[in-house]
Order: sequence, then structure tokens, then C-alpha cells
Amino acid sequence: MVFRSSAAVCGALVTLAVSVSVARSETTGVHSSAVVVAASGDAVVGAASTYNPFKPGKEEGGPSTASGERYDPKVWTAAIKTSLRQKFGGVEFGARPKYALVEAVGKKVIVKINDVGPLRPGRIIDLNERTMRHFDPGMELGVIPDVTVTPLSGDDWTPGPVG
Repeated sequence: MVFRSSAAVCGALVTLAVSVSVARSETTGVHSSAVVVAASGDAVVGAASTYNPFKPGKEEGGPSTASGERYDPKVWTAAIKTSLRQKFGGVEFGARPKYALVEAVGKKVIVKINDVGPLRPGRIIDLNERTMRHFDPGMELGVIPDVTVTPLSGDDWTPGPVG
């Protein structure tokens, strides 16, 4: 009888520990690769570059993006190539944000697509500073070749590193 109660208590503690770790991963923005793959659309492969729209004399707080948000170098965002706008859900002023999974150099990150732009040939996405630093910490590359960008369905994603 004592053995059964000990086993039950142990099982309850294991269940609690698993629940807490799952809750923690959800609040920190870490997603299971299986969930990301299940929600993915058709991927696009090309090069990624970085952008910083701040120029002397620009408006305070950064310029507005296509979605109407201000550019913020500290969040997980990106601008998709204008010709890919429809594939990534439109990206229009005032519309709900769209999300994508960006994979390169053995790393994955979920970004909010909040801008579009005419990128140089071969480039499919412009990453903001924080996102680029995830892939290239020293910002030495400037352009990352062979990046896979997959649109994510739904609008309940938490931007940030995956797995």
C-alpha cells in the first residue's frame, strides 16, 4: 500500500514538472519543431539580408512599416520581398500580422512579417537587427545565402528562436 502511494505521488510530481516546463516554453516563445512544421505552408529559398531604415533626419521612433507599426530593431521582425507579399498573407497597413519560420545555418526563428520591400535579386527577406544577430552574431556576413522562409498559418505565434 505504501509503495502504491509513493508511486502515485512520484507520478504526480513528474506530471507537474512536465506541465511547468511546457508552460515555461510557451511563455518564452520556444516552439516545438513539430508544431512549426505542422503549421507551415510552402517554403521559399533564397538569400537573407539585414536592413536598418534609420537615417539622419528620419522621424522619431523609427519609420512606419507596411503594417503600420514602427520599425523596432529589438524585436523579431522582417520584411518580405514585395513579389512574395500575397504568399505571406498580404502584409497590409492595419492588417493582422503574418508570421514565418526562417531557417539558416542550423538555426530556426519565428518572425513577424510586418514590412515589404524591393529587395536585390536573389534576396527574399530582409531581417531586422535582432533577427540577423540570431543567425550572424557579429553581423559580419551582411547576406546569408540558402535561407528557407516558410509562411505560418494563423496569427497566434510568439516570435523568437525555435527549439
